Formats: sequence, C-alpha cells, structure tokens
Amino acid sequence: MRRIALTAAALALFAQGAAADTFRFTAIPDEDQARLVERFGKVADYLAERLGVEVEYVPVKSYSAAVTAFRNDQVQLAWFGGLSGVQARRLVPSSQALAQGSEDNAFMSYFIAHASSGLELADELPDELEGMSLTFGSRTSTSGRLMPEHFFRQRFDNADPEDFFSRVGYSGDHSRTIALVEAGTWDIGAVNYTVWEAAVADGRVDTDRVSVIWATPPYPDYNWTLRGDADERFGEGFTEQVQAAFLEMDDPDLLASFPREAFIPADNALYAPIEEVAEDLGLLR
Repeated sequence: MRRIALTAAALALFAQGAAADTFRFTAIPDEDQARLVERFGKVADYLAERLGVEVEYVPVKSYSAAVTAFRNDQVQLAWFGGLSGVQARRLVPSSQALAQGSEDNAFMSYFIAHASSGLELADELPDELEGMSLTFGSRTSTSGRLMPEHFFRQRFDNADPEDFFSRVGYSGDHSRTIALVEAGTWDIGAVNYTVWEAAVADGRVDTDRVSVIWATPPYPDYNWTLRGDADERFGEGFTEQVQAAFLEMDDPDLLASFPREAFIPADNALYAPIEEVAEDLGLLR
C-alpha cells in the first residue's frame, strides 16, 4: 500500500485534489535524500498496515517546503523539528503534536570543529571561536540553527554570529554540515547530536579530522504533527489511531532508523520554549 512520491508534478496533483483516502506525510530533510527515502518508506509501510489506508511518503527539498506542504494540505502528517512544528501549527491552528521520540524532550545540539582549529571538548564554548568560520544547518532547523544560536548568544552576551565569526553559512542539513567541517570548508558547525552519533557509529565520519567541542543543554525538538481535520477526512478516531501507531511502534530496526528508542506522547504545549526562543530571534512571523 505504500507509495513514495518523488516529483514536483506529484505535488501539483495533490493541490488539484487527489483522493482523500490516501494519507500523505512528509518529513523535514535533515539528512541526505536517499537515507530519508529508505527510512520513511518503511514508516509508510508500517502506517498503512496499522491504519488500514493507503499511505504515501512525500519527500520535500527544504524545511520550509515541509511546512508549506502541511499548510496547503498536500500532506496531513509531518515529522517536524521543534521550530518547523511550531511554524506549521501556527499556520494550521487545529493541528496537533501527537508524539515525539523518547529522546526528543531532552534533545541536544553539538558544536563540532575541524582539527586545524585546535579546539577540544570543553564545558562551554571557548573564547577562541571568535574570528573562526561557522556553518549552521538549515536556516529554520531547531538543532542546526535555532538552539545553537540561542545558546551561543547566551554565552557571548547576545553577540550576533554574523559579527562574531569571520563568516556564517547554512549548509541545508546536518549530514552536509558534518561533511563540510570534516573537509575544512568551515571551522565550526552546529549539528543534531543523533545525526552525528549515527554517522560516527556507521563509520561515516573521520573523527581525526572533526570532533565535538561542546554539547548544548537539553531542549524539546522533533515531533509528529497531524492536521486537525484528519478525523473528518479519514473517520472518527483516526487521530487516536495515528498516535497509537507511533506510541506502539516496537520494531527495533524501524526505531533505529530515526534513531529513537521509542515514541512517547507529545502535545503542542511542550514546544512553548521553542516558540519563545524563535520569537526572540525573529524567526516567526
């Protein structure tokens, strides 16, 4: 029952009103596309079996595209980061955060550095960062930009990263941030800690060339968010069925692909701290 849509033409069809009995979901593109398709193709199979409807994973090319697809009802469910989830729920007020990974209520970002920087793991961001180059991930990534910038500003008296660093960039996703810092293109990077640890475990990172220099305090992050009109389209109780499907997910391989130990209940109120930080940094309209 699972399908994977890969083209812009498919999205155009959704806007023209594809069959309502196909349940579509997307995810922020926080890693390379091939890994995302592999991961969420399995999720589509699982949801189709649990929910008894046709399920389709719709890849998108940016965080903002994920939010737009959700707003336009091109997808009814999305795996968002903390900030993109807040953005989506503000645009579709009836939408609900249903579940988060057991790790997501105390998520972290890592600041990583190229070996040539001379920096090592420390209890706080070092003064020596000033004048180096820094790349964030996506501009609207919670773990790749929002919270790293928040904690950076706390450490350096609300300094603007653009003034503090020699240059500031946005790689687009965590995998690319790691690759760029490892290559020496940037001195420093801000990344999702789970993406870093999975890449290290898989042998995809040369830790002689790039290493973690600081871990942020914990904050709430990723979440599955569902549109509030799901019950109208798919039947009474559908929202509870979707939530139960995630809370009861126990396939070790499927969970490891996130990677998460389990999914636990979530609600919109959990992400109030993310909304507050985003307001402070001017990232919400």
